Amino acid sequence: MLQYFLIMKKDITVKKADDTLDMTSGSPARIIIRFALPIFLSQVFQQLYNTADTFIVGRFLGTEALAAVSSSGNLIFMLISFVMGASMGAGVVISRFFGAGDQDSVSKAIHTNVMVGLLSSVFMTAFGVLLTPTFLRWMNVDAAVMPQAVEYFRYYFWGISTIIMYNVLKGIMNAIGDSKRPLYYLIVSSLLNIGLDCLFIGLFRWGVWAAAVATVISQLTSCILCLVHLMQKGHIYTIEPKKLRIHKRALILMVRYGLPSGIQNSVIGFANVIVQSQINTFGMMAMAAFGTYAKIEGFAFLPIMSFTMAITTFVSQNLGAGKKDRAKKGATFGILSAVAIAELIGVLIFFLAPVLIGLFDSTPEVVAFGTTQAHIEALFYGMLAFAHAVASVCRGAGKAFVPMTIMLAIWCVFRIAYIYAVMYLFGRIDFIYSAYPLTWGISGVIYLIYYLKSDWANGFDSRPV
Repeated sequence: MLQYFLIMKKDITVKKADDTLDMTSGSPARIIIRFALPIFLSQVFQQLYNTADTFIVGRFLGTEALAAVSSSGNLIFMLISFVMGASMGAGVVISRFFGAGDQDSVSKAIHTNVMVGLLSSVFMTAFGVLLTPTFLRWMNVDAAVMPQAVEYFRYYFWGISTIIMYNVLKGIMNAIGDSKRPLYYLIVSSLLNIGLDCLFIGLFRWGVWAAAVATVISQLTSCILCLVHLMQKGHIYTIEPKKLRIHKRALILMVRYGLPSGIQNSVIGFANVIVQSQINTFGMMAMAAFGTYAKIEGFAFLPIMSFTMAITTFVSQNLGAGKKDRAKKGATFGILSAVAIAELIGVLIFFLAPVLIGLFDSTPEVVAFGTTQAHIEALFYGMLAFAHAVASVCRGAGKAFVPMTIMLAIWCVFRIAYIYAVMYLFGRIDFIYSAYPLTWGISGVIYLIYYLKSDWANGFDSRPV
């Protein structure tokens, strides 16, 4: 959409770029779809280069190497999810001020966000590299795959800063309504990652560490492309190195909206680490199947994540502009769309599970484990989508403590208690799989009550930074 507005502040004229999207006018359904579609495509490509590691490692290096890469995917999620959740909070703050037309506050929020991302990158690199063996032992990783698992995750964490900063910069662009450029950059980095995987592993036959290196190089490429764009002069979003500092009020708002999201992501990650540690006790084949199914489910959930990200930005911009009824209308459309798409995808995965699992590893035991998990979980994707969609509404409305509380209680405490109970009583892997649809359903009921009964659209703080 081609549009411009002039904001006069401290004798500076700043233009609103034509790659941003004002979501406060026009058809809510059309705007949400328009914003969500590039996000969906960009996440497809992001998932592609994540999956390329698993696929190529499994095909060229064997089941043992595949188990090493798959053994602790949830560990990485847990360790970086807090930073990613905090970035969501920053996006809410940026979207709010963007919707209100407050250019100075947008700039302060962006520069504070980038500074926090840089500091977090340094910490996460040291933390991950030093403690990788400890975490893997804690997660009961099979001794046969431990050396390769340590190798893979250590190389991954050496480049974790590129992954963190890419997500920070992408979040800034999404917050101001630009979901197209992240798509273009991800297409480039995804193709690069797949090419490097084929070169390093398929041709050179280097170890699993090469898959991590390929991921880091591709993420660095997309990070640089984002930074080049955001450093262009004269835009509302322009990043200037001399302005990089932490602004107190911007940080307070980001903590207020981002800390609950960070905690929410971390506790979900922690619960999934517990699940992974229990899966690992069933051996290499179960580990490989669980990691493979996670990749398939990751693709399945991309349309839902696209709508939830669009919902958060839409709600935040419109509440920032004081348009509560419009925010409610868009939220309802986004929730219903996410649920419908998720359930359709779930049905397809239910029937196609053996074929999909076999694409990664055709070992009969791996296919059997993965198919069992799909048959237990896939038909309940609609409940998972509903929970995430309402949580995104809450984040966009500045009510981030609501999803944090629900996720902490149900997706962490209850899920862990349930898994330990069924493992003690039955010791069967299918009971572990059942923890997911059970907790999705319980949280979905709670979210439904909150969405219908609460006044979530009120109490939105629009004061400038």
